[in-house]
Amino acid sequence: MIVVAGESLIDLVPQGGVEPLPMLLPRLGGGPYNTAVALGRLGAPVTFCSRVSTDGFGEALLAGLHSAGVGTSLVQRGPEPTTLAVAAIGADGSAGYGFYAQGSADRLFELPPPLPDSVRALALGTCSLVLEPGATAYEALLRREAGRGVFTLLDPNIRGGLIPDADAYRTRFAGWLPYVSLLKLSEDDAEWLGGVPEGPAAVVLTRGAAGMTVRTRGGLEVSVPATPVSVADTIGAGDTVNAALLHCLAARDALSADASAVPDVSAVPDVSAVPDVSAVLDALDADGWRDVLRFASRAAAVTCSRAGAEPPYASELDG
Repeated sequence: MIVVAGESLIDLVPQGGVEPLPMLLPRLGGGPYNTAVALGRLGAPVTFCSRVSTDGFGEALLAGLHSAGVGTSLVQRGPEPTTLAVAAIGADGSAGYGFYAQGSADRLFELPPPLPDSVRALALGTCSLVLEPGATAYEALLRREAGRGVFTLLDPNIRGGLIPDADAYRTRFAGWLPYVSLLKLSEDDAEWLGGVPEGPAAVVLTRGAAGMTVRTRGGLEVSVPATPVSVADTIGAGDTVNAALLHCLAARDALSADASAVPDVSAVPDVSAVPDVSAVLDALDADGWRDVLRFASRAAAVTCSRAGAEPPYASELDG
C-alpha cells in the first residue's frame, strides 16, 4: 500500500466571465490529494492521510477519494474550514495560486500511530510541510516512517507566498533530504531552492514543455521529452507525475520491503539510523528509468489536457 500525506483543499479556477472578476469554478485539489486520487485512478492500493474538514467542501473531498478508490482510514476530521486556493491561469496554461488557509482543518493534523506494516511508500509535500502546527506533525511522520524502512517521496511544490522565512525553510528542507528516497522537483522549485540538491537516491526534475530528467545518486542521468498535448492548464500535472512514478516503481518492486523488519518505531530516528531502501532504485538502468519517465510524461499530458486537476485512469494510458 502507498500512503499519501498532506493537504486537501478547494481550487477556485477561473472560467471566464465579466471583467475584471472572472467566474471561479470550485475543484477538488491540493497536491497530496491530487497525488492520492491519481494513484487510485491508476489502480494502485493507496490511502490518504490528512485532516479534512466536516464542512461541505470536506465532504466533497472525501467523496472524491472514495470515487477514486482511495482509502480514508487515516483521515482525521475536524470542524475547521477547508483551505481555498484561488488559481490564476497564465497564457501558457501555467497556474499560480493565492491561498486562504488561516485556521483550516489541515493545519491541525496530528501525528498518527505508526503506519501499517503493509505500507511500502509514503509521499508528502506542498503546503502541508509549511503551515504550522501541522507541518511539524507531517515532518515527524516523514522521519519516523523513513526510520522504519518505508520508501519516501517528497515533492515540495513550493508556494513562496506561504513561506514567511525563505532561508529558514531552505534549512529545514535540507534537513529532510536524508529521509527522502525519491525527490521530485519542478524547475521553479529548483531555482527557488538554489539548485538541484543531492542526498536522495534519485531526483526527478520536471521541465514543463522540455520534458523531465532523473539524476541518480550513482551518477545516472536520463531525460525524456514532454508528451505533446494541447494544454488547458497545468493544475495537478506535477501531482500526476508523483503518482505515475510511484505506480511504475511499485510495478517494478522498487519500493520498500516489509517495514515490520525494523523493530524500533518508538522515536524519530537519528539520520545515521535511517535504513537504506534505495538499492532497487540504484539498480534501475537507463532503459528502466526511461520507461518510468515516459509513463509519467504521458499521464501528466492527460492531466494538462483537462481543466483543473483531473488525472487519468489506467485505461486512458493503455498501450
